[in-house]
Parts: sequence; C-alpha cells; structure tokens
Amino acid sequence: MAKKKQFKAESKRLLDLMINSIYTHKEIFLRELVSNASDAIDKYYYESQGHADASQFEIRIEPNKEARTLTISDTGIGMSKEELEENLGTIAKSGSLAFKEEMKKKEENNDEDVDIIGQFGVGFYSAFMVAKDVRVITKKAGSDEAYEWVSAGEDGYEITPCTKETNGTTIILTLKEDTDEEKYSQYLETYELKELIKKYSDYIRYPIKMNVETQKMKEGTEESEKPEYETVVEDQTLNSMVPLWKRQKSKITDEEYNQFYKDHFYDYQDPQKVIHFSVEGNTSFTALLYIPSHLPQGFYSQDYKKGLQLYCRGVFIMDHAEELLPDSLRFVKGLVDSQDLSLNISREMLQHDHQLKLIAGRGTTSRKRTHKIDKF
Repeated sequence: MAKKKQFKAESKRLLDLMINSIYTHKEIFLRELVSNASDAIDKYYYESQGHADASQFEIRIEPNKEARTLTISDTGIGMSKEELEENLGTIAKSGSLAFKEEMKKKEENNDEDVDIIGQFGVGFYSAFMVAKDVRVITKKAGSDEAYEWVSAGEDGYEITPCTKETNGTTIILTLKEDTDEEKYSQYLETYELKELIKKYSDYIRYPIKMNVETQKMKEGTEESEKPEYETVVEDQTLNSMVPLWKRQKSKITDEEYNQFYKDHFYDYQDPQKVIHFSVEGNTSFTALLYIPSHLPQGFYSQDYKKGLQLYCRGVFIMDHAEELLPDSLRFVKGLVDSQDLSLNISREMLQHDHQLKLIAGRGTTSRKRTHKIDKF
C-alpha cells in the first residue's frame, strides 16, 4: 500500500479556505473540472502538432446515484506520476499556466493560438466542496504506465500504479451526504448536470457527452389508440461548442440573432436592434448587444440589475457585469467575451477592474460611431 503524502502547501488551513471560502457557489466545481478537461485535450492537440485524431476528443460525464459518484473523464494528454505529484500534490500549482508560458516561447505559436482556460491551480480542488473523496486515474499520452491519485482532502493523498487502456484523465467524485443546508444529490441528476453545462460550459470547444434516459414511442404502436413508450438511453452532446458571437456575422441570420436573444435574456419579443462587433488591441473582446423593443421587466424597481454577461474564452464568468454599461445604457442586454481578462483564482472576480472599464469605454465608443439607439 502506498504511503500517504501530505500536500506541499503551507498548511491544511489553506486547503480548507480554498474549499469553503474562495467560491461563492458550490456548483462552480463542474465548470472548473470541465475547463481542466478541455485544457488537457488542448495540450494533447498542440503536442501532437495537430496529428491527433480530433474525432476522438471528448469530455464525458457519468453520474451514478447508487454509488453516489460523479465521473468526469477526458481524452486529453493525461499525466505521468511526476506530473500528478507536481500538479495535484501542490495546491495552486498550475500545469496549464506553465504549458501556456512554454508554448509562448516558441516562435511558431503566438498567444492567440494557445487558448488555455486554466491560469491557476486551485480549480481542481473545488471538487472537495461537494466530494468527500476524489480519485484521479490518468495515463500520459505515449506512455504505457497509468496512475491513480486518491485523496479525502486535508489528510493528504496517495499515488499508486493502476491500469488504463487509453490516454487521458478520469476524475471520480464520491459526493458528500445531503444535509439540511446542502443537497449534494442534485449533482447526480441528469437535468441538473445538463443545466450546469449549458450555463457555464456551453461553449467549450470539445463535445461534452452524457448518457441520458429518454422516453420513446415503441416501434409499431404509433397508430394505436394508446401508443406504448419505453425508456431508452441516448448518448447526448450537452454543449453547443461554437458560440454564436464567434461565428462570421455574414453567416448569422436575423432569426438566429433574435432567437439567441429570446432564449438567453428571457424576452418574448424580437429586439429592436442587434449590435455585434469586435475590438482588438491591448484588451481584445467581442460584444453581442441587444436593444430591447420595450423596457425590460422591473426596469424602474430597486431590484433591477443592469450589466452584461461576461465570458472569458467562451467560459461563463458572471451574469451582471455592471462596469460594462453606463447608467444611460442600463436597458441594454447582451454579453462580452474577452481573451485578456485577468481573473482571480476563483474566476468569479477580476484581479483588476480597470480591464472592465477599458472594455466599457472602448465598447461605448464603438457603438456610438456606428449605431444610433432609438428611444423607447
């Protein structure tokens, strides 16, 4: 049996703070683990110099109610024993950040080519917000060896050899028991998992798949008075992968713009105007803005929240970024997606709010140059 090792952080208190204080919502753990899986596939793609079979790239989610486990697996680059020790044995160690910095040194790759989501090494540990123990089974691409990393959090971790047929990483969370305050079982419900993927990770570039039970009419009973139904399991892709705002404007129809608005901003009418533009420079971003055809519901109430949705490289960060809109434009709906935001370790706040102010200033200038907003 492997000897249990302690984390290389300063103290157990640091891990406790990460688990209980950094993140506002426990559901964030799924966004973090899916983003890490996407990073791992990115690394495999770049290191294979584009020769890897892209059709095999996927992220898979598997809930098991009986065992109270949630499994997130990827077909990415995987980790060696040394990398497991370095990346998961040291809190706040980011393999993604180190990879990005290494790739930036190579002349054939510029910063835009290396689109790695993870910049910090604590996202993985958000799993302990909902899990009483975590298993990581991984195999490095090109290696014959696989390893298992096991931890219950503050008491350290163990690394042992194991078997795994393909490269990539599988993370198995054993969820905590439900309490009066927290219902951890919700993260085993397919509808809840689908909602969280749609909310946070809809635009991850690789397919996020899950087996989902659905009811289908039995073949041959379509014409009967009482058609019979059966439960079947379908392998569904949960995410859209390509954001509407990243597509070429010339290939987006008015109907697609309007439907996106109604679906994402809960309006029953088409918008009065659509404003879709990109700005490049020290801080680059794409904005998709909508001028509603009527005042938003509750516009004059104290509870009304202005602001745009904020994305960083297609990953949802926050719903109402107030700094992005002046009060005079508080009726505007929409989103901003930037490659250049410096997020803090929880990705829920910015390290420097001047970045948002810069985007807001450049965005407002761009809108005034090319668009006239009608009065209600």
